[in-house]
Amino acid sequence: MQKVSITVYRIIIKVAAANSELAKLTNAMKDEKYEKNWNICRTLISNGHSYSYKGLRVRMGDVAKDLLSGTFGGVAQLMVGHPFDTIKVKLQSQPTPLPGQPPKFASATDAVRQTLAAEGPRGLYKGMGAPLATVAALNAALFTVRGQMEALLRSEPGASLTVRQQVVAGAGAGAAVSFLACPTELLKCRLQAQSVMTDSGSASVALKYRGPMDVVRCVLVSEGGVRGLFKGLVPTMFREVPGNAAMFGVYEAMKQYMAGGPDTSKLGRGSLITAGGVAGAAFWISVYPADVCKSVIQVDDYKNPKYSGTVNAFRSILASEGVKGLFKGFGPAMGRSVPANAACFLVYEVTRSALG
Repeated sequence: MQKVSITVYRIIIKVAAANSELAKLTNAMKDEKYEKNWNICRTLISNGHSYSYKGLRVRMGDVAKDLLSGTFGGVAQLMVGHPFDTIKVKLQSQPTPLPGQPPKFASATDAVRQTLAAEGPRGLYKGMGAPLATVAALNAALFTVRGQMEALLRSEPGASLTVRQQVVAGAGAGAAVSFLACPTELLKCRLQAQSVMTDSGSASVALKYRGPMDVVRCVLVSEGGVRGLFKGLVPTMFREVPGNAAMFGVYEAMKQYMAGGPDTSKLGRGSLITAGGVAGAAFWISVYPADVCKSVIQVDDYKNPKYSGTVNAFRSILASEGVKGLFKGFGPAMGRSVPANAACFLVYEVTRSALG
């Protein structure tokens, strides 16, 4: 256990150092107004050597490649999938109707119709500022930690990993990214669900959030400070650890199946899109009830909470709504997951290949 802790600590330090130095290098190059910044960065990253620029020394290698590729993949995933995610959260967080009364949203299609009627197309992208601002950190951490886990698991440099090893690498990446995902998810869920919460008559939503920073300010002032931003961390980890284990394991299994063996380097973009889409579906199929618990906890009233924790939320939803309640919004989640993850993995692989 001690060896695992030391390994995770070293990975986090390595990721943070690489991210910081890459940002310094980029800013320095912008100051000098280089016309070919991308080509310079590409050359530096591909070479994997150290580079000195006016006393700034940068070590570029696999970590930097994963950071950059993960960032681009995350942006593609967000742009494709956010409208689906908005509908998912609205369905998850709508109040339980009184006996004999219909729910606010009868279906995913009804949620889309009401959102467009009340807020226009922009309503489908509500709350995107928070994940967009942190998408670089989230996806860079996810793919970088996964890359470092792969390096630790390889029997020799350059060796292909088995599906089981990819599952382990995905689980490790999910654990690391949970600490970044939790506050981001909290901001996103608050913004996406606030119209539903307001209509429920809850005392906690007299205030309408004006944006991500307004949510941060309110949480820091009135919901326990920094600790409040990590509300729902436990169900977030229940989602991210097994979810990413399933996603990366299925992704590798699909690639090897389509390639006819462990060498997947010759796969075309169509195969990568297919593998990424199936992997995204595997993520949600394996962990969706945990995501429902996370959402209801993160939008719960701070002063008069309905749920005391993850287990209590699970039991309460199961008791009041049955198994169906644990899969509210599953349709939009799956509708989002397939194209969004297909885009993410495709852009990641193409960028990673371009960097050498």
